[in-house]
Amino acid sequence: MSIRDRLDTLSRGELAGLVAVLVVTLAGAGLWYTRSLPRPVQIAGPSPGPAAGGPTAAVGAIVASTSPSGAPVIVDVTGWVKDPGVYEFGPGDRVIDAVNRAGGARKGADLTSINLAALLTDGSQVVIPKTGAGTTSAGGTAPGSTGVGGTPIVNINVASASELESLSGVGPVLANAIIQYRTQHGPFHTVDDLLDVSGIGPATLEELRPQVTV
Repeated sequence: MSIRDRLDTLSRGELAGLVAVLVVTLAGAGLWYTRSLPRPVQIAGPSPGPAAGGPTAAVGAIVASTSPSGAPVIVDVTGWVKDPGVYEFGPGDRVIDAVNRAGGARKGADLTSINLAALLTDGSQVVIPKTGAGTTSAGGTAPGSTGVGGTPIVNINVASASELESLSGVGPVLANAIIQYRTQHGPFHTVDDLLDVSGIGPATLEELRPQVTV
């Protein structure tokens, strides 16, 4: 019996039910097919930055740190401090930071003659003078201080290598030895303390005595 013959044997109610089943089946198949189709994906452009009034970065972006960084600042802190030595600082550190790193100023230090707010520079030397030592803020000799024959008197606690080499009987090696001694042991208390420096004997001391001070 063919399908048409079978349909002819059905009543109207049975035909209506069969049609309803077919409609529902076809509608379900159509819905499933529609949902299975791929959908286009919309890609949003980057959000406007702070200048446009939007957020600082687009969603999903990686925000890199822009914190400033720089090379370390190496400074020789010497003079009237508790722990003189060579210390490492960061960009933006100041002379007051150097004083604190070196254990703070010793009793009797003259902090009024130096600029505690000055920025530290790599390779520089911070010299903290003693009150009444008659030194300048740069660590040189006091203005107007002269020795025999008008020769300037050099303060051995704050003098640079070139200033020490200007002394009679002192060359680069001995000047470096003087600086190393005061860096390791602190300032000289008297001129006679130069005898503790390697390379300086009684004869050299007597030659230096009229040229130096502490």
